[in-house]
Amino acid sequence: MVDQQEALERQRELYQEKNEHLERFLEPVAPYEFYREIFPEGSFERKGHFEDRKGNGIAVTVPKGEVDKATGIALQIEEDGKPVRLFSLTNRNGMTIEVTNFAATLVSVSVPDRDGNFEHVVLGFDSLTSYLGKHPKFGATVGRFANRIKNGEFCLDNQIIQLEKNSKGNSVHGGSCGFNTQIFQTDTFYVVKDTAIICFSYKSPHLEGGFPGNLNLSIAYKLTNRNEIILDYTATTDCPTVVNFTNHSYFNLTGCKESVLNHLYTLYADSITPTDSTGIPTGELRAVAGTVYDFRTPQTVEKQIHRMEKTYDINYKLNKCADSLELVATVTEPVSGRVLKAYTTEPGMQFYIPSSNMGYLNGHGNRKYGKYYGFCLEMQHFPDSPNNPHFPSTILRPGETYRQTTVYKFEILLE
Repeated sequence: MVDQQEALERQRELYQEKNEHLERFLEPVAPYEFYREIFPEGSFERKGHFEDRKGNGIAVTVPKGEVDKATGIALQIEEDGKPVRLFSLTNRNGMTIEVTNFAATLVSVSVPDRDGNFEHVVLGFDSLTSYLGKHPKFGATVGRFANRIKNGEFCLDNQIIQLEKNSKGNSVHGGSCGFNTQIFQTDTFYVVKDTAIICFSYKSPHLEGGFPGNLNLSIAYKLTNRNEIILDYTATTDCPTVVNFTNHSYFNLTGCKESVLNHLYTLYADSITPTDSTGIPTGELRAVAGTVYDFRTPQTVEKQIHRMEKTYDINYKLNKCADSLELVATVTEPVSGRVLKAYTTEPGMQFYIPSSNMGYLNGHGNRKYGKYYGFCLEMQHFPDSPNNPHFPSTILRPGETYRQTTVYKFEILLE
C-alpha cells in the first residue's frame, strides 16, 4: 500500500506543476481501501470541519470519532463491515442538514421559523442504528426504479424482464434490496464559494432486483447560502436498463410537532396519472380541475382527505418543459411562517401523505410522530413508465448519462 504522506506530497507536487490550487487528502476508512477528500481553492480543514476560507459561512463537518461527545449520538457505526457515517452541512444563516451514506439519506434539516427558532423539518432519527431498522424510508435515496412496475415485469428491446415482486404482485421502489437498504460509498466532500457539497455513489450489480446492467449511480447533496438543498443525480449503465430515482424525505414545517393537514399546498400541475387499487397507473392522464387533486391554488388537505376517505399518494404530471429545472410545488405553514419551494428537472412528482400512525418510531429529540405527520414531494418519472410507452421514457442505454436535479428551498413567509 502506498504510504499516505508520500501519496499526498506527490499529488501536491503534480498540482503545483499544473498551477492547479487543489489539495487532496487520503485517509483509509476500511482495509485496503482509500477514502478521498477533495478540498478546492477557498476551503480548509480544521479538525474535521471544512469551511470557506473567504468568510462565506458555509461548512461541512465530518465525523472524526465514533460518538459526539456533547450529545452521545453515534456519528459512525459499521454495517456488514462497511463504515456508516453522519455528515453535517451548515450555511451562514445557521441552516443545517445532516446526511449519511446509508441509503444516501437526508437525515435532518434544521431551519428557523419567523421568530428565528430552529427546528427539524424532516422526519428522521437521531440514531444511525435506527436507520438500519424498520421505518418508512425516511429521507432515503430510492431506486433502481422508484414507485411501481406492474406485475414486476416489462419489455425492453423485445425481451421480457422479470423483477422481484415485493408488494401486491408488483415491483416497488427497486425491490427488497433497493437503494434504501444499501451502504453508499462516500466519494468526496468539500466547500466551494457559497456551497457545501458531499457526494455518494453506489454500484448496483447486474440483475439486482432483477434489473439488467451494472449501474453506477452518483448523488451529490449541496447546501447553499440561499437555504437550498440541491440533489444532483447522475447514472450510467453497461447494458440497456430502466431507471427512476427519487428522495423519500417526509417534510413537516411545524417543526414535526403536529400533523401536516393544515399546511397550504400549491402544486403546479394540471393532471395526474390515476391508478388502480394497487397504485398502478391506468395509463391515462386525468385533469385535476374540479377534483380533490386540484392544488393549482393554495389548499389544505384536511377536508379533501375526509371527503376521499383516504390520503394522497398520487403522481402529478408537472407543468414544465422536459429536463428544465422549474418550480413545481410551494408549501407554506402559516403559524411558523416556514415556506418550502421545490424545483426539479423531472416530469412527475409523487405527492404522498402517509395515513399510518408512526408513533412506534422515536424521531428526532425522541419525538413521537403521529398520523399525517409528513408529506413527500418525490420527484420522479411516472410510475410503471416501462409498460406505458406514451409516458416519458425511463430507458438508459450504454454511452448515455442519466441526470436529475431537484432543489428544496426554504424561506420565511413575509407578513
